[in-house]
Amino acid sequence: MLNRFLRGLNSPVRGKTRFNSGGFRYPLEALTETTDYMSFTIVEYQPVKERSGGSLVGSPGSRRIGPQGTRDKATKILGSIILQMPSNIQDGNAVDYGESKMNTLMGAAAGVIGSGIEGGGAALSAALKGDEAGLQEAKDNMSKEMKNSVGMDAGIMDAASTFVTAKATSAALGALGGNVSAAQLMARQTGQIFNPNMELLFNGPTLRSFNFSFKMTPRSPEEARECKNIIRSFKLNMAPKTKGTASVGGSGVFLKTPNVFELRYKKGNSEHPFLHKFKQCFLTNISVNYTGEGVYATYDDASPISMQLDLSFKELEPIYDVDYDDAGGVGF
Repeated sequence: MLNRFLRGLNSPVRGKTRFNSGGFRYPLEALTETTDYMSFTIVEYQPVKERSGGSLVGSPGSRRIGPQGTRDKATKILGSIILQMPSNIQDGNAVDYGESKMNTLMGAAAGVIGSGIEGGGAALSAALKGDEAGLQEAKDNMSKEMKNSVGMDAGIMDAASTFVTAKATSAALGALGGNVSAAQLMARQTGQIFNPNMELLFNGPTLRSFNFSFKMTPRSPEEARECKNIIRSFKLNMAPKTKGTASVGGSGVFLKTPNVFELRYKKGNSEHPFLHKFKQCFLTNISVNYTGEGVYATYDDASPISMQLDLSFKELEPIYDVDYDDAGGVGF
């Protein structure tokens, strides 16, 4: 079991373009079935229409990486990179909310308008069918709903009258060059303002970003070449594609989306049992410091003796509740 695991990590998948199809790792020292490390699988980007079978709107969870790396059969794997655990392991989930205000008059007006539209539609439908009883029932329901929307408190009508007066006064002052709102007039006249009924409402999900930092200090010419290949592979697979696209006069008319990365924390040959999971990510930024110790120093083959590799990723889709159904550890 251990030997098969080590062969899987040490055997690069060689293809026509090594930097797209190779399997690289740092450090080159042997990994065991209990070693913790981070895996980056490079796969070809699939548009939403292709993944969903024709729809331009993908289903929630479509970019999720299945347990133990299971994925859609159409996914084209281009290569892999294995690195030691980064120095900053953290995650953060966020959801977007926003303040909403609707005073009592606006709420009543919205209720009346909504009831009128809904009741009018039901009445029209009944009239077209020649259903006299249904038409009368629709009218009665519409009247009842509109009364409920306004409320039985006569104070609402008094408040509406006060507001209309203040609004008209504000408009007249505006024509004279004044800049006083109806709410300001009411506050000056009565010392009151409308209750805004403020509430925090859900606006939508957000996309997560991740930053990783890796220190590379190659200890042999082979390890230095592997570090160079890893850096080059990250750079190549985040670059927009022009090969295979239409061109006019030497200029590409289209650009194809770069490859995507599937990130995993692993323990030996299995998913890490505790740390968080990822969805498919784009590599949005890469930064390499070739003087990792603060001075320029190289080996005889000109390879830097120390490098700092910083990577920034962003997930392609938000996190949904369904994503936790089969996610172990802390989930996403």
